[in-house]
Amino acid sequence: MGDNSIRALQDKIRSLLDKRNGILLAHNYQRPEVQDVADLCGDSLELSIKASETDAEVIVFCGVHFMAETASILCPDKKVLLPVSSAGCPMADMITAKQLREKKQEMPDAVVISYVNTTAEVKAESDLCCTSANAIQVANSVNPALPILMTPDKNLAGYTKKHTDRKISYWDGYCVYHNNLTVEQVKRVKKAHPEAVFLAHPECRPEVLELADEAKSTSGMIAYAANSGQRDFIIGTETGILYPLSKANPDKQFFPADPNMICTDMKKTGLMDVLRALEILEPEVKVPEEIRVRAKTAVDRMLAIPLK
Repeated sequence: MGDNSIRALQDKIRSLLDKRNGILLAHNYQRPEVQDVADLCGDSLELSIKASETDAEVIVFCGVHFMAETASILCPDKKVLLPVSSAGCPMADMITAKQLREKKQEMPDAVVISYVNTTAEVKAESDLCCTSANAIQVANSVNPALPILMTPDKNLAGYTKKHTDRKISYWDGYCVYHNNLTVEQVKRVKKAHPEAVFLAHPECRPEVLELADEAKSTSGMIAYAANSGQRDFIIGTETGILYPLSKANPDKQFFPADPNMICTDMKKTGLMDVLRALEILEPEVKVPEEIRVRAKTAVDRMLAIPLK
């Protein structure tokens, strides 16, 4: 698709957003042309929170299913659209509400902390939610006498456990893309760029995080790069983030730890999908009220914890 065709589609999308009193949210891993037409780009939870604070009636979430669900949880009076209904998250699918209920019976005293990268039904079975940016603070907010069960990401749980004194058990889930990044790959890129700062996502394996200068969420990486005096960075997360990083820091260089860290679900959404969703106001994601209220409790408890 040529530049003129992209701009024409983006103009149509912006016009329809105005007509629908809509807001377009794009995750940092989305295609560049989708990020460019969005009102807001960022992490999934921060996007949902910002959307809840606007007077928009329609939210178009360019991301994956659990993200649209989170927007529905926080914005029950708004219509939430996920342009490609099949855009999912393999890690979120690694645990079901039924499986979590069974695990809770095995660990009746445990406080359940679920990553926001989970379904609404799993959030509803959880005591607290967390993000990759605040998992340590959320764990530290729990009564030290109580055990913690973190779901679904074993790598985020391991990272949290290392940086707290809490007793943490975890579900054996993972992001298939972050978990595939190896020490050998990182060492090769570090050898090629010895002056570069290595930023890794907490969803990476523990041995990869050991090599990182900093472990950061996607928005954390963007903020760190902007405030750093360094000029070269190795980025250990999905490659879609290289676009907003380079756009915000044209004088700096960003190298992927693995150029093949491409989430196929995040790349499903194109401009035509966004336009179609706005035209027909479908596919809509609506979390049932009984699940929404319980899931929102877990999210609200997290949001009430001060970040240090």
